[in-house]
Amino acid sequence: MPTSSATTIPYLIAAGFHALSEPLRISVLELLRQRELCVCDLCEVLGVSQSKLSFHLKTLKEAGLVTSRQEGRWIYYSLNLPQFSILEKYLADFTQNQVISSARPCCD
Repeated sequence: MPTSSATTIPYLIAAGFHALSEPLRISVLELLRQRELCVCDLCEVLGVSQSKLSFHLKTLKEAGLVTSRQEGRWIYYSLNLPQFSILEKYLADFTQNQVISSARPCCD
């Protein structure tokens, strides 16, 4: 579990974009857009081993992009939409700042 300093907004943003930097993780997110899925279903559809998928699911979970729940011996994953909103807002803030000031002269 991340420490309290690891739950700051800059950490969540960096972790979110890191998690989005891997094509397999993007594929997982695309599948979870449709519905909650268990690991066995994700492995089958993606054609990857459970150990490989577990590594990527851990990264997505640590980034806050997915949540999990256990039902019996199965773990089900779903999207954590509020985290996507944080990333979306972060990017949107760049487009709202239309004027970027010129650099000040450097000291010699």
